[in-house]
Amino acid sequence: MSDSHDALVHRKTIFDDWRSLTIGIYMALVGYAVMVGLPVISTSWVNNLGFSEAQVGFVASADLFGLAIGAVIAFFVVAKYDRRLISFIAATIAIAANLLCIYYQSYDVTFWLRLTAGTGAGVYTGVAVATIGGHSRPAFAFGMELFAFAFSQAGELKFLPYLSIEGMYTAVAAAFVVGLLFISWLPQRPADAALDIDVDIEEPGGEHHVEHQHVPKYVPWLILTAVAFTYINIGAYWTYIELATVDSAASPDWVANMLVYTSFFSLIGCLFAVLLSNRFGLSKPLLVTLIFQASIVAMLIFGITNYSVAFSMFAFNFCWIFVDIYQAATISNVDRSGRYVALLPAAQGLGNGIGPALAASVLSWSFGYNGVFIMCASASILAMLVYLYMYLRLRKTIPALADAS
Repeated sequence: MSDSHDALVHRKTIFDDWRSLTIGIYMALVGYAVMVGLPVISTSWVNNLGFSEAQVGFVASADLFGLAIGAVIAFFVVAKYDRRLISFIAATIAIAANLLCIYYQSYDVTFWLRLTAGTGAGVYTGVAVATIGGHSRPAFAFGMELFAFAFSQAGELKFLPYLSIEGMYTAVAAAFVVGLLFISWLPQRPADAALDIDVDIEEPGGEHHVEHQHVPKYVPWLILTAVAFTYINIGAYWTYIELATVDSAASPDWVANMLVYTSFFSLIGCLFAVLLSNRFGLSKPLLVTLIFQASIVAMLIFGITNYSVAFSMFAFNFCWIFVDIYQAATISNVDRSGRYVALLPAAQGLGNGIGPALAASVLSWSFGYNGVFIMCASASILAMLVYLYMYLRLRKTIPALADAS
C-alpha cells in the first residue's frame, strides 16, 4: 500500500461553463423524472388503470429497463456524434411514447410504451450525466445536480398525486420539450479521451511532476456493477414503500406526507457528501454508507409504524443522494470522456428494473414485504463488497485514484 501524496489533476474545460452544467442538470432531472415519481405513478396505475401489484412491478421494470437500454445506446454514441442531435432524437422518442400512453392504457400496450419512453429517457439521461461528469470538480457538479434533484423529487411527489395518470404523462412530455429550448447550451463533443487521467506525482525530494496514466478497463465496469446492485435496492424500495404500508400500523396520510418531506433531507446528504469527500475521499464514506443503507431497509422487517417508516424514508433519502454523488464522481474521475459515465443510467436502470421485478417475484412467491426488504438490504451489501474489492486493487495500482475526492 502506497503512502504517497499523489493526486488527480482536474483540468478545466468547456464543461465547467455554467450553461453546460445547468443544461446537464436539467436534462438529468427530466430523464430521471419517472423513476423519481414511481411511488405515486405506481399507485395511480393500481387505482386508475386497475393494474395488479405484480403488474405494477413489471411495468415499472419496463420503464427502468428502457432507461438502461437507452444509456447503453448513449455509451456507443456520446463520444462520437453531436450530443445535441442525439438529445433531440431521444427527447422526441420519449415525448411521443409518453403521449401515446394517454390513449393506450391496457397493461400490454402500456408495458411496451413505457419501455420505449424509458429508452428515449435513457439516451437523454446518458448525455446529461456525461455532461455533468465532464466538470473538473465532479463531486461538486453531481452535488449540485442532486441538490436540485431533492427539490425536483419533492415537487414531483407533492404535485403528481393531484394529476390524473394522463396528466402525469403530459407533464413528463412537457419537461422534455422545455429542455429542447436550451439544447444549444449542450457541448457537442467530449474534451478528453476515455480512461486517461493525469496524476500529480510527488517525488522523494518534494518536487512534483504530472504523469499521464491509463485506467484499467475493469475499473469502470466494477463501478457500474456496484451501481446496479445499489439500484436493485433503490428500485424495489422506492416502487413498493408506499404499497408496503397499506396494511400496516402507519397512517396513509402520514406516509404520503413523508414521501414529500423526506425528500428535502437529501439536501443534507449533498452537503455532507461534498464535505466528507474533501476530507476522506470518495471510497471510504461510500463503503460505510452502503452498509448503513442496508440497515435502514432491513429495520422495516421488525414492523412498519409511523415512526419507523419516517426514519427509514429520511435515512434512505440521505443515503440515496450520498451514494449517488460518490458513485457518479468516482466514475467521472475514471473516465473524463463521458463515455462510461453515460452508462450510469444504464446501471441505474438495470438495477431499478431488476429491483421491482425481483420484488414482484418475492411477493408472488408469498414471502411478503419482509422478503422484499431482505432482498433490498442484500443488494446494498453486495454493492459494498464490489467497491471494497475495487478500492483495495486501486490502492496497489493507482492510489491517487483510490482516494480521490
